[in-house]
Amino acid sequence: MPIWDFLKWSKNIALCDDKGISLTYEQLEDEGEKIAKAAGGRCLAFVLAKNSIGSILGYTGFLNNGVVPAMLSAQLDKDQLNNLIDAYRPEIIWIPDEMVSDFENWNAIYGSYGYTLLSRKSMIKTSDMEIDGVDEYDHMKKTDIDTGLYSELALLLTTSGSTGSPKFVRQSYDNIRSNADSICKYLKLDETERPITTLPMNYTYGLSIINSHLMVGATILVTEKGLMQKEFWQFFRTMQATSFGGVPYTYEMLDKLRFYRRDLPSLRTMTQAGGKLQEDLHEKFALFAKETNRNFVVMYGQCEATARMGYLPPDMAVEKRGSMGIAIPGGLFSLFDESGQQIKEPGKSGELVYEGKNVTLGYAEKRSDLIKGDERGGRLETGDIAQFDEDGYYYIVGRKKRFLKIYGNRVNLDEIDRLIKTKFGIEVASAGVDDHLYIFLVNADLAEEVRDYTASQTHLNPVAFKSVIINEIPKNDAGKTLYKELEKYYLK
Repeated sequence: MPIWDFLKWSKNIALCDDKGISLTYEQLEDEGEKIAKAAGGRCLAFVLAKNSIGSILGYTGFLNNGVVPAMLSAQLDKDQLNNLIDAYRPEIIWIPDEMVSDFENWNAIYGSYGYTLLSRKSMIKTSDMEIDGVDEYDHMKKTDIDTGLYSELALLLTTSGSTGSPKFVRQSYDNIRSNADSICKYLKLDETERPITTLPMNYTYGLSIINSHLMVGATILVTEKGLMQKEFWQFFRTMQATSFGGVPYTYEMLDKLRFYRRDLPSLRTMTQAGGKLQEDLHEKFALFAKETNRNFVVMYGQCEATARMGYLPPDMAVEKRGSMGIAIPGGLFSLFDESGQQIKEPGKSGELVYEGKNVTLGYAEKRSDLIKGDERGGRLETGDIAQFDEDGYYYIVGRKKRFLKIYGNRVNLDEIDRLIKTKFGIEVASAGVDDHLYIFLVNADLAEEVRDYTASQTHLNPVAFKSVIINEIPKNDAGKTLYKELEKYYLK
């Protein structure tokens, strides 16, 4: 069953880019069927994604016609891409035209809107591939074994939309459909919406914006331009964009750009996810939205739950600033302490657990994992530490894996980051190993002051703290800090 019924909205404009190209939903349906037909039936497709019409065409055409897309950035390092190709052996690849010459061992078999479909010159038959543990999965059908793909497997995404790691999240058709439906409900989306792309479509948050708006016949404004470029805002105003989404870093930039002064009469909604926004910034945007009769919606999600798990209703954005809200329609939150007991009293911290139809199937690290079925059963241990208040609103207070022990004391690194950002208003990333906490900064003149302040606020021995000056805080294409890349600076 297709994810979207494009013909329901056949005459509506589905996609419009900053080069003046637009497609109706009927054209989206027709072009998608042509691409899927060229692919030759159910198989695995790598999509090297950009925020472009051609990229979206391939993604929707594959997903609606039984081809399983694995979404990757078109900027992915070539060696990393080759490693993924070796690990997953995709039958086809959908790439920007300008990249075709880089793929000597592949044949161009179809092209559309600046993208080309490639197939292997010496095609490997999926039935000849080694599939681990076939006997372990009683859900398998002959067709699953023939393709090497579980029948309900719809999509592969990397966590946080980054890197060339072989680890993908396996999403089902039901996962995508149910999550998009929930998003449409709580954001009250309809065909008059005109969201503009601000996030990579290979990133779960960026993709969820596309998924949900295509459900309701809206017009997606497609651009690769960024918030720092005047062309982005020209396109925004000319095409009368109604909404955009951003991660915390996006809103930090908008604050510095004095976004509140911009003349954007068409803007209705601003959404935020991808990490916890500083409380003062949350309040700024929430008040701005309230004063200008707009919606500011803070959301919470993970790729492992397709996209969204929680949201803060816009009418509570000021009152419950700092909260990520309540569970989405059809979802359920609960908290568990370290002994596995459910927490039922407000104000107590525990690991956040989510249940819902959007909880994904599990992970994959190689092609043979793609035949596996549902390994989670609709329940996800998020790894986030949270609390809820007396009204049932949830607050993320840390990450289970973002803790250090400093001389026996447990230190929440996310809290350290927020502490420093709030005090000094600077970019920072804290990381390290037990008894050694490294504070990464780009402001050399503040190094000593930040270290001393952090030590004083935590009441721990200053010897455990060290400021490290680097040129820039490493971030992925979704604006999230890449803590793994900071490990090379640790003192051995």
